[in-house]
Amino acid sequence: MSDLQKEIENENEDELFRFLDNKDAFESEKIVAPRYSYWKSVFRVFFRKKINFVLIGVLVLILLIAFIMPAFWPYDVMENVTDPLSYSLSPSKAMEYFGGFSFKYLLGTGSMGNSILYGIVSSSRTSLELAFICAAINMTIGILIGAVWGYSKRFDMVMLVIYQIIANVPGILLVSVLVYIIGSGFWQLIFALTITGWLGIAYFFRNQVMIIRDREYSLASRCLGTPLNRMVTKNILPFLTSVIVTLLATELPSYISTEVFLSYIGIGLSAQVPSLGRMIQQGQTAFRTFPWAFWPAVIVAAAITFILYFLGQNLADASDPRTHML
Repeated sequence: MSDLQKEIENENEDELFRFLDNKDAFESEKIVAPRYSYWKSVFRVFFRKKINFVLIGVLVLILLIAFIMPAFWPYDVMENVTDPLSYSLSPSKAMEYFGGFSFKYLLGTGSMGNSILYGIVSSSRTSLELAFICAAINMTIGILIGAVWGYSKRFDMVMLVIYQIIANVPGILLVSVLVYIIGSGFWQLIFALTITGWLGIAYFFRNQVMIIRDREYSLASRCLGTPLNRMVTKNILPFLTSVIVTLLATELPSYISTEVFLSYIGIGLSAQVPSLGRMIQQGQTAFRTFPWAFWPAVIVAAAITFILYFLGQNLADASDPRTHML
């Protein structure tokens, strides 16, 4: 053994390198590294921000109240419509009028004697259901078509013509016209928001796919004869996870905002469907005189939109592999 090898063997215990015998030649080819899990790393980065725990807790509470409470305490906007004395009562006067403390009248009554609290809970459920359904439909169709759109040049020529025609029509105008044609209602509004809502998402993904479709691994797969559906699902979409989450973070709140706006101007959901927009529209005429009929609905709509957007943005940041570096 040479003097140099002896010196190396005598180094302290923190030495990172050592000589291997001939019998360990196979072991020398192994790379020792910790096992990496993408989603485990995503959630580790995501929950590094303590504010996310608070926002998730508030969102879960809202979801539980919105989806469970109406099953036990249904909301009826016409419940006290025949009793004019119950109209627009403050919380204290409403409890006094209906015989003492009642959770139902914690926020007072509306312009038709309806419970503001029960109305907000049922309206929140409507807005959340609509947002989740529209996001699921538009994101699924938009991502799949956008991935094929950006990869197939023949499909690209056809879709660009369709996109240029529809994109020049304001989205809110198109939705409004469709609602006027097919009528107002929950599923009618979902149809109006999804019939062309996926097109903008597809165009966005088309641009993202075009950026990465000609990278070496994709070219190699194409040369090996990999079919288009496998190229899209295995080579393209996994690299766009953070982009998908980022887009979802903006899509979910946008549907709630659109529903509130359309219901506010009177062309969204029908009168039989509870809506935050309609409650705001009904309360804004006298929000100085009866503020309990206006501000709670505004605050809840803003809070839901803010929480969904903020959580989505934080999850999108955590989904970016560049944030996983220690």
